[in-house]
Amino acid sequence: MNLEVHPLLPDEAEAELDALAAILIDVVAGGSSVSFVAPLSPASARAFWQKLLPPIRQEQILLLGARRDDQLVGTVQLRLDTPPNQPHRAEVAKLLVHRQARRLGLGRRLMETLEVLARKHGRHLLTLDTESGSPAEFLYRSLGYQVSGIIPRYALCADGTRLCDTTIYYKWLE
Repeated sequence: MNLEVHPLLPDEAEAELDALAAILIDVVAGGSSVSFVAPLSPASARAFWQKLLPPIRQEQILLLGARRDDQLVGTVQLRLDTPPNQPHRAEVAKLLVHRQARRLGLGRRLMETLEVLARKHGRHLLTLDTESGSPAEFLYRSLGYQVSGIIPRYALCADGTRLCDTTIYYKWLE
């Protein structure tokens, strides 16, 4: 099995819209609260990624992809578009790994690669949020992310029937 993590260039991201949409649909269907509720239509998932293409082209967002045997199965975003007084900071968004590719270390590899890119772009403070109690929390904590706080009833859970808490994390990169 060949596993690879690398930045997706804008043209590559555009060519992979269907794969990106499939990953997002699978993650939401699996119960992850990543701004969407199930069922997520292919058109809505594709529209989400299409909307990100201009910021990716302008390098306001760096998109990383994880491949298993040349198939895109995971992704994460490093959002660099911060206010002028925060040039040292970036936001981590949408760490997504298809359920069929989990437990292979791809989430960890995506995050480690993201941190290397953040440093190269002069970013030393990373922030992110995730559903409180989600499996992602174990990964973030194991990577050294610290809890900043919890916002109760922040968003609808992926099933769309109840509100879930969100935990805010940060990490200072040395």
